[in-house]
Amino acid sequence: MTQQTAPIAIRERTVDAFTREFLRELNFGQGVDVERSSVNDRYLALARTVRHYLMTRWIETLRHQWEHQAKSVAYLSAEYLLGRQLDNALLASDLTDIARTSVESLGIDFDELRDAEIEPGLGNGGLGRLAACFVDSLATMNIPAVGYGIRYEYGIFEQTFVDGWQVEKADDWLRLGSPWEFPHPEAAVEVGFGGTTEDHEVDGEKRRRWVPAWNVLGVPYNYMVPGYENGRVNTLRLWSARATHAFDLQIFNSGDYEEAVRAQTFAENISKVLYPEDSTPQGKELRLQQQYFFVACSLRDFLDRVLLRGFDLHNLPERVTFQLNDTHPVIAVPELMRILVDERGWKWDEAWAVTQRVFAYTCHTLLPEALEVWSVELLGRLLPRHLEIIYRINEEFLEVVRTRWPDDELRLRRMSIIAEHPERAVRMAFLATVAGVKVNGVAELHSQLLRDKVLADFAELWPDKFTNVTNGITPRRFLKLANPGLSDLITEAIGDGWVTDLDRLEGLLPLADDAEFRRRFREVKAANKLRLVDMLAHRDGSTIDPDTMLDVMVKRLHEYKRQMLKLLHVISLYEQVTRGRLDIADVTPRTFAFGAKAAPGYRMAKQIIGLINAVGRTINDEPALEGRLRIVFPANYNVTLAECLIPAADLSEQISLAGKEASGTGNMKFMLNGALTIGTDDGANVEIRQLVGDDNFFLFGLDEPAVEKVVAAGYRPTSFYESIPNLRHALDLVARGTFSGGDRSVFEPIVSNLLSEDRFLVLADFQAYVDAQARVDVAYADTEGWTRSAVINVARAGFFSSDRSMRDYLDRIWHARQVATRP
Repeated sequence: MTQQTAPIAIRERTVDAFTREFLRELNFGQGVDVERSSVNDRYLALARTVRHYLMTRWIETLRHQWEHQAKSVAYLSAEYLLGRQLDNALLASDLTDIARTSVESLGIDFDELRDAEIEPGLGNGGLGRLAACFVDSLATMNIPAVGYGIRYEYGIFEQTFVDGWQVEKADDWLRLGSPWEFPHPEAAVEVGFGGTTEDHEVDGEKRRRWVPAWNVLGVPYNYMVPGYENGRVNTLRLWSARATHAFDLQIFNSGDYEEAVRAQTFAENISKVLYPEDSTPQGKELRLQQQYFFVACSLRDFLDRVLLRGFDLHNLPERVTFQLNDTHPVIAVPELMRILVDERGWKWDEAWAVTQRVFAYTCHTLLPEALEVWSVELLGRLLPRHLEIIYRINEEFLEVVRTRWPDDELRLRRMSIIAEHPERAVRMAFLATVAGVKVNGVAELHSQLLRDKVLADFAELWPDKFTNVTNGITPRRFLKLANPGLSDLITEAIGDGWVTDLDRLEGLLPLADDAEFRRRFREVKAANKLRLVDMLAHRDGSTIDPDTMLDVMVKRLHEYKRQMLKLLHVISLYEQVTRGRLDIADVTPRTFAFGAKAAPGYRMAKQIIGLINAVGRTINDEPALEGRLRIVFPANYNVTLAECLIPAADLSEQISLAGKEASGTGNMKFMLNGALTIGTDDGANVEIRQLVGDDNFFLFGLDEPAVEKVVAAGYRPTSFYESIPNLRHALDLVARGTFSGGDRSVFEPIVSNLLSEDRFLVLADFQAYVDAQARVDVAYADTEGWTRSAVINVARAGFFSSDRSMRDYLDRIWHARQVATRP
């Protein structure tokens, strides 16, 4: 960007001007008139019209950042679960009313066009949605930032159910075109793989270099990330893999058509799907290729295109922080060292001094198996120079450890970046901790456990390196957009400043005792339930009773999240009613809503999905339970469904085993939308309970120290099975094949796993969970008391704004400053 030109003037913000732009896009963009246009034609024209208004601001933001060269945040994340873009763009640009009036003046159903948008398949769960919330907040807070990731052609997968079992289909989210992306093939970056390393001389100085065996191109696609009504539009830059030489005409003409495009197929596999199945060696290799591909492209992009030509990279820490969102981008550490040492000719020590100041690492897990390791064999074969650099980093780091703790060989083995057993492998979390200027957890309890257990040796060596930043969610999407009824009610009560200052929700606290406000609050919840009824009927053909309690558990399907605990509670109710041991009149009418995807190779998770659907079929077909108990499990849970389901929920299930959930963000979304939480003292549940008080939270189960004691004492799940009759009866129903047509073998793996191992203490916490659900029933029967608690939950949710999370990152880690643009 060597020449500066003023951006085009902001277009006239009137209905007539918008209509002219819309018709222009329809005629000249899609090549149709209104009468002959399809819904997709109209949606694309609408989206492009809206983006025109944002593009002026985007160009101005880029120009302003180029002129100021202020410190930026470069957020490196393997996924961004963005959700639909049209509504967010309309909200950010304050064009919703204008756009609706304009489109409807042409006889077009505005809501039909909104519904036509296909959600981008760029993320999976909490990690990706968190990244999307963070880039939203950075833009809204006027922080120079760029998000880097991968443009997955097919996302993770589209979930369908066949006879209740999960079946994965390709998520062809790009099939009708994406009006929100801007490809820049001229800015492609070349990325190498494989090959060898060798010594060579430059001006008489000996250096090391990497000679890759093959290369691919990373083509950037830019997405706009608009701030809320502030004039700033940041950039999300996603990389798509292409072959350097995609097509060999000579081979094609010889008749070997498959070989002629082999290079293209190989390269494009890198950005084909999110989290390719890694139970095979090929899958593992593809995952590592993905991770290196996107960080290599991103570092090169920032160094070569964002920085001024001739910028002294010794000052890089004053210009950027590369935030590593979990371990997926950690291979960026040796990549920067390679660039500085091999390509720029720096001495090792000066390169390492800069590297240690530009990376920061967010750890998102407490599960040892989720802390990525890469075998030395694979790294050496795919990225040989990077392995050499990691070895040297480790050697020098272990010298630091030896100096601090002489003769402590066990500590050296524990802390080494290179694990020796069961195979030689690189521990990426350790590499990130050694290289990062800061390491943060994502909730107070999680950060404490990181310091005390997961990375305890490192915290003892560098106590000041560790900090906490509790996760947050954007109130723009998850209240302003997702829950317009509640949003309007809140604005009427306390003004609209809460949209960018969520702490103002505290102003609702006195209204928790206002009977009229509670009545209107319940009306909003009832309307949200009816909206959900309509959505599920249209989307899945399923029905729910809006007059029942909506009890919701939506999250990635993993055993530690304990969907089985919820399901055993449901089975127990079913068993007691059908066996005559519980009067149906004494059962609080509930609709149990599940939503979850299981990783394709996670067999136990897929078994649990099968069982949930099987139990649902049985319960939903039982006449005696009509209007009392029902299970719904909509396939393919995503942001679009969440925006309808969460505002309708009464009860939020956050029931992971204490000490296993890093934070959670679904718990925050439910709280913000007026659902009460039943949960363990785990992740951000701890902070939620502290904020709302014990009277407005249903706590149950073992806390983390108690879990440790139970495990250390030798946990015997059968002792709980034998001593708790309702638990035994529920499990026996599953074991006898009640939900599988009498075939005992179908769900035998679940029963055997719970009785022989029960790694996440489902049976140990069962009775405490059932007792807590009894307290839920009592509380829900008191309509006014329940509503009061719901209002208090909303009023206390301000802490969980992603804006607050960003302030914490800025104060504790990034030290970047706001750079305002013209609104």
